[in-house]
Amino acid sequence: MNILIATGRLAENTVRKAVGEKADVLVADIDIAAFITPRKLFKAYEEAGLSKKYDLILIPGLVAGDFSKVSDELDCKIRLGPKHAYDLGFVLRFAEDVEFSEKIPACELLADVRKEEALELIRKAEEEAISPLTLREVKLGGSSRMKVMGEIVGAAEMNPADLEIKIEAFIARGADIIDLGASLNTLPGQIRSAVSLAKSLTCVPVSIDTLDPELIKEGIEAGADLVLSLNSTNMDTAGPAVAKSGVATVIIPDEGNSLESLLRNIEAARRLGIKKIIADPVLDPVGHNITESIVRYHEFHRMHPEVPLFFGAGNVTELMDVDTIGVNATLCGIGAEIGASILFTPEYSDKAQGSIGELKKASEMMQLCRIRESSPKDLGIDLLCIKEKRRRPDSPLPEKVITARASKNWRTDPAGPISIRIVPDRIGGNGGLIVAEHEKAAVAGESAREVMDTLLELNLVSRLDHAAYLGRELEKAELALRFNRSYAQDDIF
Repeated sequence: MNILIATGRLAENTVRKAVGEKADVLVADIDIAAFITPRKLFKAYEEAGLSKKYDLILIPGLVAGDFSKVSDELDCKIRLGPKHAYDLGFVLRFAEDVEFSEKIPACELLADVRKEEALELIRKAEEEAISPLTLREVKLGGSSRMKVMGEIVGAAEMNPADLEIKIEAFIARGADIIDLGASLNTLPGQIRSAVSLAKSLTCVPVSIDTLDPELIKEGIEAGADLVLSLNSTNMDTAGPAVAKSGVATVIIPDEGNSLESLLRNIEAARRLGIKKIIADPVLDPVGHNITESIVRYHEFHRMHPEVPLFFGAGNVTELMDVDTIGVNATLCGIGAEIGASILFTPEYSDKAQGSIGELKKASEMMQLCRIRESSPKDLGIDLLCIKEKRRRPDSPLPEKVITARASKNWRTDPAGPISIRIVPDRIGGNGGLIVAEHEKAAVAGESAREVMDTLLELNLVSRLDHAAYLGRELEKAELALRFNRSYAQDDIF
C-alpha cells in the first residue's frame, strides 16, 4: 500500500523520523501542518512532481476542510491522520486493516480500538484467573486483578437515603467491594441496618470496618461478606463468631505494626478455625515509615504468597496535600509488585475524591502490565487527565503583535445579568450540569458551548463583552465538572 503523509515545514523532521520507510512525505508551503487547506495540498502535490500512484494520503488530524474534490482530482483517498506527528508510526501499522476517517483523527479512531482490545484482555484474564479466595464471585489474590475497596466512613450512622446514594456512587466509580465504616458511637442495630441495605442494593461483596466484637457479630448476622479487622485485642471475643460463620476476615498486626505480631494473629485465627484470611501488614503514611511498611509487605508476601494482601492506599493519599491521580497509580504499581489483592481507599477528604476510579483504572493498567510483561505505558488505557502524552507543535510568535490588556470599562448588559453555577453528578462524580440563570429563564446543560448557544438563541445576551465574559465563566464551570472541582463565579479557578 502506497501512502503519502502531508505536513508543514515545522513538523517535517518529526514526521520523517516517525514515518521512516513506511510512507512518503509531502511538505506543503506552510509552517503549521494543521493549517493545510485543500488548495495548498493540491499545489504541493503538483509542485512535488510525484510519479508514484498513492492509495492513501494522510493529512494532520487537526486539519479542517473538505478535501473530497482534491481526492477526486488525485484519484486517491484523503483521510485524517493522527493529531500528533509522533503517533504516525503507530497509526501506519493499521493502514492495511482500518478504514481511516475524513472526520475523526486516526489516533482517536484507533484509541477506541486499542481501548476495547485492552479491556477485553483484562476481562478474559480475570475470567481465567486462579485465586485462593472468592467473595460473591469477586476473585482475590492469585493471578486476578487487584480489587478496589471503597470505605464509606461513618456508614452505619448515615440515614438510609444518604447511604444508598453513597453506595451507588462508589459502585458507579468502580468499587469492587463496599466497606461500611463504623465509629465508636455506632450501635449494633445500626450496623445491621447498614449491612442489610447494602446487600439489597448491590451484588458486590460488603464488608464491615470495626474492631468492636459486638458490631462484628451483628454485621456477620446481617450478611457481611468480609470483616475488618481482627487482632489480639478482639480475636478471642469475635474470632469464634467469624470462624462459625465462615466469612472472610482481614487480620492486622497489634500496636506497632510488627510483622511478628501479624504472623501470630494469623496463626491464632487459624487455630480458631478461620479459613478465609486476608493479611494487612499496614501501609504507613509518608513521613511515618512508609518504606519500612512496604518492606514488611514484601517480606510477608515472600513468606506466604498464597495469602491475599490488603493494601491501604488511602492511608497515604489522605495524608498528603498532593493530587491523588499519580500517587494512586504509583501506589498501585507498588501494590502489584508486593502481591496486593485489595486496594483500600475511603475517599474521605475532598482532595481524595476520585480515588476509587483512579485505583480501578490503575489496577487494570497493572494487570495489562503483567499480561504483556511491560511498563504501564502504551496500553490502550491511561490515567493522563491533565498532562499530555504528546504535545502539539508550538506556534511561533508573529513579528508584529499588539500587547493584550484588559478593558477598564465595564457596562451592564441591557439584556440583564446572568449567574452561573454547577450541579455535580452525585452518583458518578465525573460530570453534572452547568446552570446559567437569567430573570427570564434558567438554562442547564453539560457543556459550556450548548449553554452559551442557548443563551444567545433566547436573546438573553446583547453585548459582545458580556458574551466573552460568559464564555470564560462557562468554560471554567465545565472544567470544574470535568475535574470534579467546586466552582464559584468570578473566582480564580
